[in-house]
This record gives sequence, structure tokens and C-alpha cells, in this order.
Amino acid sequence: MKRIAFALLAGLLFGLGLAVSGMTNPDKVLNFLDIAGSWDPSLALVMGGALAVSVPGFAWLRRRGRTFTGCELPPTPSSRIDARLLAGSALFGLGWGIAGYCPGPALANLAHAGEAIVFVVAMLAGSQLARALAR
Repeated sequence: MKRIAFALLAGLLFGLGLAVSGMTNPDKVLNFLDIAGSWDPSLALVMGGALAVSVPGFAWLRRRGRTFTGCELPPTPSSRIDARLLAGSALFGLGWGIAGYCPGPALANLAHAGEAIVFVVAMLAGSQLARALAR
């Protein structure tokens, strides 16, 4: 139960941060990617703020060796850069650049944005296709 409560709190905090910073608006994200046009640097500031909080937080958790709920931390992910990582990153970037959504803001917009529904369905289908191809 404690784990579910922390997950709910983290999700609510993340969603609130997205909403307050305006990152649920795909036009704001697309303007960040439009360097030659109406560039909006606010996404870089949001990312910088997220890193300023998360990097020390993860370092503290690694030193602690356990999560807030007392669970063991998962192993550190591989830092190997391979074709699979590059292809996945490129697909993620293309989807983000075309739609202006990444998974978090797309889920936050499900209630009121029709294009978010299409994006989430395509994201889930792509995820399942990637899982099937990886077998």
C-alpha cells in the first residue's frame, strides 16, 4: 500500500509540474524544437529544473541503497550505446517532433485532447510491436 501511495504522489507531482510549466501544450514543445522560427527556450529551463532535483535525489537514493518504501534498488542500467538504443531514440524524437507529445504530457491530455488519444494508441501499439520484434 505504501508503494502505491508513493507512486500516486509521484505521478500527481509530475502531472502538476507538467501542467504548471505548460508542457502539456504540444505547441509549446514544438516551439522549443523550432530553433529557426519561433523558438521557446522554456522547455530547456523545465528540463534543467528537473535535473537539478532528480540528479541529487537519485545519488542520495543510491547511497541509501533502498527506495522510500524499503525495496531494493534495481541494478544500474547499461550505459552501452548500440543500434537498438539509437533507433529507439530516433523514433522517440520523431514522434515527439511530429506530435509535440512525449508519454507523460500525452497521458495528461487524454481527458481533453483528441490528438492525445491518437498519440497514446500509436505509442502503445509501437511499444507492443517493439516488444514482439525483440523476441
